[in-house]
Amino acid sequence: MKNKQQDRSTSRSLYRRRFLGTLGGTAVAVGASGLLGAGAAFGQRAGGGRFFVREDRFGRMFPGLPPFASPSPRLNAALMDIGKPGGLLDAKDNLAAGPIALIVDPALSADNPNNPAHSAGTTFVGQFLDHDVTFDLGSRLGVPARPEDSFNTRSPSFDLDSVYGGGPRHSSELYGHERSPIKFKVESGGQFEDLPRRANGTAIIADPRNDENLMIAGLQAAFYLFHNRAVDLVKKRHPRWDDDDIYREAKHLTTWHYQWMIVNEFLPLFIGQRLVEDILYRGRRYYRPPVGFIPVEFQGAAYRFGHTMVRPSYRANITGDKGQPFFGMVFDPAGEGQADPVDLRGGARAPRRFIGWETFFNFGAIPRPSGGGTLGEDVRPNKLIDARISTPLFNLPLRTIATGEPPTSLPQRNLLRQVTWSLPSGQSVAREMRVEPLGPSELRELAGYGLGLERSTPLWYYVLKEARLRANGATLGPVGARIVGEVFIGLLSYDDQSYLTQDPLWKPTLPALSGSVTGEFRMIDFLAFAGVDPLSRARGGPASL
Repeated sequence: MKNKQQDRSTSRSLYRRRFLGTLGGTAVAVGASGLLGAGAAFGQRAGGGRFFVREDRFGRMFPGLPPFASPSPRLNAALMDIGKPGGLLDAKDNLAAGPIALIVDPALSADNPNNPAHSAGTTFVGQFLDHDVTFDLGSRLGVPARPEDSFNTRSPSFDLDSVYGGGPRHSSELYGHERSPIKFKVESGGQFEDLPRRANGTAIIADPRNDENLMIAGLQAAFYLFHNRAVDLVKKRHPRWDDDDIYREAKHLTTWHYQWMIVNEFLPLFIGQRLVEDILYRGRRYYRPPVGFIPVEFQGAAYRFGHTMVRPSYRANITGDKGQPFFGMVFDPAGEGQADPVDLRGGARAPRRFIGWETFFNFGAIPRPSGGGTLGEDVRPNKLIDARISTPLFNLPLRTIATGEPPTSLPQRNLLRQVTWSLPSGQSVAREMRVEPLGPSELRELAGYGLGLERSTPLWYYVLKEARLRANGATLGPVGARIVGEVFIGLLSYDDQSYLTQDPLWKPTLPALSGSVTGEFRMIDFLAFAGVDPLSRARGGPASL
């Protein structure tokens, strides 16, 4: 049976799925007639007044709350100081000890403790999710801007437009694997899969941010391979279908399994299972716009919690470096300009530059293919959600910054975004949610700036501190978790093609790692279906369909 709903969806939202294509949409509000562009509606500000809400623009979740502070050179200077290398947020990891020691010796990162509730891959799935729903290219750091005037160049849906682009007809450069016009191109860097690349190393993908580091590039390649295998499965099941129908059904399978993992695996890790269930069954309280859009309280603050989970270094794989493990800092200035960088930045191809996913996700008691021990012994944790950021993130390579402009300190960039979007304070959002806010004594380190930041705290900083003080850093705290949870579930609810809208009781239909269809589907199952898990690699490819 042909998937006509996917066909209708394509015509409705294609303009916003073509990366860096037509950014705006053509229809606008027209005089007194009240005509609005597609995917646009009026919203109501607290205290009166109406404003536009559009899918292709940013907006506000709490439009009635004032900014946390008035813009000024003094404020920007304070934020730059808070986020500087060696500043309040710097975990001060001992980088001189090297990437291996930073993994095996916790004392070298005493102010940057591990989170035993999360495996290291959680960080990069979170980054992948962000890139699927939001991309701001227009606003300037530290310069106030109206969110509704700023384009979001991603669709505000977990629809994998960061993977699929505009589809085979509109993004044909992404497709053509094995001479199939509906399979993604996948190349090899030597030992295992790599993204397709141009001669200069630039990845041919729908969103360039998904080649910022080796881990997220590996995830992008895994999604390509997952879709390609779904194509093979659909062809086998429906040999009379044409390419268009096969493509739509393969995309449908890929997207719904991805969305199911968001709701059932990753969102509980971010905000806790109890709150996920509360939002699903009792409804959203604060993110209830007339159309789905990305609020700046999410984009500029709450969802940037993932930066605190990044480790200073990782073991990318166990055998890739001439038979030895490939360890590297997530970013290292020494890697600049190297053909095979010493760090884990993206944008390069070499035999050792692939991800061994047993480091990043827990495959449990499965014996290692090489013998001796289990795959579960190889997994590493990420870092707690707190106000300590791994030291390498204070010196990003310029190519990882969309605009290519400094500052290169990620915390400084995040703090300046609080000014860009005139974001409210964490305390004011807490009061709006009827949550007891953090007190000045819990934020006393900000008092020395003489700006009252300990009483009216930038939302991003507040969310980090709240997670540590109210949830021990295992998940987000009440303010951050509510924002993230309601936006995630809201975006799925506003998407008329999501499983949560069409069939909320749907269960995964593809086989798990065990080879059986169980109705459950985790990231390890996703990787196994894609054929990039350690067992598939040991036997030379995925099991037959």
